[in-house]
Amino acid sequence: MYGFDVTISSAVSAQEQRRRATAGPLSPESLDLMQRYWQAANYVTVAQIYLMDNPLLREPLRPEHVKPRLLGHWGTSPGLNLIYLHLNRLIKEQDASVIYLAGPGHGGPALVGQGWLEGTYSEFYPAVTPDLAGLRLLCRRFSTPDGVPSHVSVPTPGSVHEGGELGYVLSHAFGAAFDNPDLIVAAVVGDGEAESGPLAGAWRSTAFLNPARDGAVLPILHLNGYKISGPAVISRDSDTDIEAFLRGNGYQAHFVEGDDPPGVHQELAATLDRCHEQIRAIQREARRHGVYDRPRWPAIVLRTPKGWTGPKEMDGRPAEGTFRSHQVPMSDTRTNPAHLAQLEEWLRSYRPEELFDEGGRLVPELAALAPAGDRRMSANPHANGGKVLIDLNIPDFRDYAIKVEQPAVIRRESPRQLGMMLRDIYSRNAEAANFRLFCPDETNSNRLGNVFEVENRCFVGRTLDIDDHLSPDGRVMEVLSEHLCEGWLEGYTLTGRHGVFATYEAFAMVSASMAVQHSKWLQEARNVPWREPVASLNILLTSTCWRNDHNGFSHQGPGLIDVMLSKRGTVTRIYLPPDANCLLSVGDHCLRSRDYVNLIVIDKQPQLQFLDMETAIRHCENGVSIWHQASNDDGGEPDVVLGCAGDIPTMETVAAAWYLRRIVPDLRVRVVNVVDLMRLFPVEYHPHGTTDKEFVELFTEDKPVVFAFHGYRRAIHEIVHGHPHVGRIHVRGFNEQGTTTTPFQMVVLNEMSRFHLAAEAIRRVPRLSGQAPDLVAQCEARIAEANAYAREHFEDQPEIRDWVWTDHD
Repeated sequence: MYGFDVTISSAVSAQEQRRRATAGPLSPESLDLMQRYWQAANYVTVAQIYLMDNPLLREPLRPEHVKPRLLGHWGTSPGLNLIYLHLNRLIKEQDASVIYLAGPGHGGPALVGQGWLEGTYSEFYPAVTPDLAGLRLLCRRFSTPDGVPSHVSVPTPGSVHEGGELGYVLSHAFGAAFDNPDLIVAAVVGDGEAESGPLAGAWRSTAFLNPARDGAVLPILHLNGYKISGPAVISRDSDTDIEAFLRGNGYQAHFVEGDDPPGVHQELAATLDRCHEQIRAIQREARRHGVYDRPRWPAIVLRTPKGWTGPKEMDGRPAEGTFRSHQVPMSDTRTNPAHLAQLEEWLRSYRPEELFDEGGRLVPELAALAPAGDRRMSANPHANGGKVLIDLNIPDFRDYAIKVEQPAVIRRESPRQLGMMLRDIYSRNAEAANFRLFCPDETNSNRLGNVFEVENRCFVGRTLDIDDHLSPDGRVMEVLSEHLCEGWLEGYTLTGRHGVFATYEAFAMVSASMAVQHSKWLQEARNVPWREPVASLNILLTSTCWRNDHNGFSHQGPGLIDVMLSKRGTVTRIYLPPDANCLLSVGDHCLRSRDYVNLIVIDKQPQLQFLDMETAIRHCENGVSIWHQASNDDGGEPDVVLGCAGDIPTMETVAAAWYLRRIVPDLRVRVVNVVDLMRLFPVEYHPHGTTDKEFVELFTEDKPVVFAFHGYRRAIHEIVHGHPHVGRIHVRGFNEQGTTTTPFQMVVLNEMSRFHLAAEAIRRVPRLSGQAPDLVAQCEARIAEANAYAREHFEDQPEIRDWVWTDHD
């Protein structure tokens, strides 16, 4: 029932079928056992989708045995089961360490069923016993309230890849293989998934996989013809075109095609043997003689029918091999007697009575096909990365401090100090080989280039004399793809290592959805007791919206803050250090943390330094503090509070406080700086939040607050909701105004300049109502003067550009 690839004929003669069934490495006995195990896996898959009772059909199937809501995906599952079975054979015969990443979105019942068949599921979930009662409970848990999702997800033993969003399987697989020399990562790529942008870019990861020190990725491109309703583009390509595509990306393609199970078993077994030997030969050569060029890694192209072994037809229309088998082939089996009968016929076609004993256990000769202990893919410790996690050896971040004798006087490139710290992290952890920096070709640009004093960029391929710090042995991962950087780091941390993803702020939105999915993974992992904590995913955003004045509007966007604010507070953290010493303190904390997505936002350009190291440590521990050095309320009640979060907002806020002292000397101003954005939440909404008492101590109970924020203004209003009298908080932030301009003109365009903040403060203080028009006019005059100067001289006024804090007469 193909109809989706002209290179394959469904009319295979009986003689050809017999020839293919015997032409391979499997003996007749092994072939029979593997076919029966595959039947068992397919049976358990279908049972999970449909049944809530009578899981082994020990009595005739009745409507009440079928779930009222049928959820899950059948179409991809037989292929996933076939691959799993054959990888198990490889593991047993070669004692290989293999993990399985399922790219096809909703292959959950297949992978859950495999875990149950090989016993791991019952070890992790003792109530789901490896017998009839356990199978019944397994079916009742699948895609039901308080059960497990329909896709390969956190509760699935052996998974490090969330199948709910397509496109990430290869980047996760390569991330898992980096610095894992003995591991083979089998990455099943669905033909629909192959159309996604992240997946298309991930094929190029072969240029970064070093066989001398990394593991291997075995891509298995599973072509079954259709997505939900339309044809998968790559499935309609000829084998010749697919081979050329894979060859251009550094792979040697091995094709396995057919709809005759014995023949496919033999071909897939032989192909896996060849691929394994090819992988080991590449690794042996590299580990004996070094790496001189990019090897050609094996990849498998598996063409089998969608919904293979399922109903051939439904209601007179083709089903197997078509889009009609994508999800639930027959969705009305409770109310349609003909479909109920067809479902029973389908289930009984697997002969469950020959696969499971009287107690519902897999018969011993089939159970013996699964690997044992940690060699089971559902129990491999690399798929539960916290089990193999080694703490980073981190130097004392105080050693990289900038000496700040007076606030807001000296300027430094803050990320450069962190770069020095990361350099020494590389050195201290060289033997453990468990740390990498991932960056879209911007390591130097983002002022982290000190790492190149001890480490190179990774590139497995031809190098030139003019290349800079480029080597197959490098562990600085530069590739111009945010999707790859994010995906590599996710795979790297989920399998027990540490890292940082540094990128331009605006382009972090390219991979924002991946960060969202990872945060969801971590959130759910907290509810799975057997999942060990993993190193946090650390995202450093620099080249920010406020200082991308040279690149222009396309490079100006702080949107990832809003994205991460929408996630659960148990797993997301957002830090806006105002200077280098705060960045070092925050960086140290994030690198030591577990099970978070840490977002750190700070610009790379020279900026004012505010706090000495010990003050910075206290400030970061508090997350939010009153900056007495910039305030003049003498510890009493202020007239107005100037709040700020972010480096440029902090500079403009402190400058506004300084300016207000000059034009309104008797105005009592308090400056409050926020480094941990989550501290602004009410404590009942976030574990880092403040109580009402703490909030009032910072921002008073009823005084006006003018708040300068790095991101979009709405975020602050959302965060503080629930605190006392928040209507008095007036926020200035990025207002989607930008262009190629000067630094000060950027804050002017978005009405967050020191003069805008000062004018807003003046307007909000009741006792200044009589003076306000004249004072505000002074502020507006300064803005107009700055605008005119920038247009005339193409730079900001020296008194603005070079402003530092000075004491007043």
